[in-house]
Amino acid sequence: METDERRNGAESPAEAPAAGARIPRQQLWVEEPAIRRRMPDPVRTAAVRAVLIMSLTLILAMVAFLCTVAGSWLAFPMVLSGVASTVVATWSVLDVWVTRQVWNQRNGVVSMPSSTARRMRRERRAARARARREDRIRRRGEGRLSRA
Repeated sequence: METDERRNGAESPAEAPAAGARIPRQQLWVEEPAIRRRMPDPVRTAAVRAVLIMSLTLILAMVAFLCTVAGSWLAFPMVLSGVASTVVATWSVLDVWVTRQVWNQRNGVVSMPSSTARRMRRERRAARARARREDRIRRRGEGRLSRA
């Protein structure tokens, strides 16, 4: 009974705190802020697929090696399938990279433009606004000039 009480957090009478004093309980789970942001879903899916394909490729390479050492008739087909599996694994890793690039292009990347890029963008915006204003003035004046 005494060991059950200690396991549940109760202390022996000698170790008990003064009446009315409470011991703060330690939390079981402490939230910590993430160091990196979570990968987007398509990129994560491609990464999981690549890891699975690479692990199967490593298993296949190990089996091919063991069949070769053992002198089994299965060694040649396993080596051929290992080569094919290596090509597929390389393709899957490239798929992760391409998926990440496409996602970044479509959804934008958080970036800080340089001051020169910001200045050029501001100048282009001002030139477009000036051209729209002049075009509006031209359109407004059409057909009203000297109908004498």
